Amino acid sequence: MNEAKAKAAEEIRAAKQREGLSWAEIAEAIGKPKEWTVSALLGQHPVPEAAAVKVGELLGLSDESVQALQRQPYRTGLGDAANDPTIYRFIEAINVYGPAIKELIHEEFGDGIMSAINFKLDVSRRPDPSGDRVVVTLDGKFLDYNW
Repeated sequence: MNEAKAKAAEEIRAAKQREGLSWAEIAEAIGKPKEWTVSALLGQHPVPEAAAVKVGELLGLSDESVQALQRQPYRTGLGDAANDPTIYRFIEAINVYGPAIKELIHEEFGDGIMSAINFKLDVSRRPDPSGDRVVVTLDGKFLDYNW
C-alpha cells in the first residue's frame, strides 16, 4: 500500500474512534457493504469520489486523505499485518485447508479458480452455547481456465 493510503487509513481509524462510529454506520452513510467499506477505507480499493467526500465529511478527514481514498491501490503483501493473531489465523486456516478447498473446487466446478475480484465477503456472529462463532463467508465467482 502506498504511503498516502496508509496515512489515510490511520487518520480514518483515529477519526472513527474519536467520533464513536462503527464500521457499519460508516458503510450505511455511503451505501456500501460494511466489509467492502472497511477494506476500502483501509486502502485496498479505490473509493468513488462521492463516497470519499461523504466519509471525509463524516470523519473530518484532511483533503489529502479524501484524495488518497480515491486512488487505485497497490495490493502488495501483508507486511507486519501477517503477524497479527487474527490475520495469522486466516493464513493458518488456508495453509491447513487450502489444498482441500482447491480439490473440492476442482471436483465441483472443474479446472479453474475462485475470483477475488468478482467477490463478496460477509462477516457475522452466530450464537453458540460453547461461545459465539465467527462466520466468514468468501463468495467468489468461478473462473474456468480456457485453453
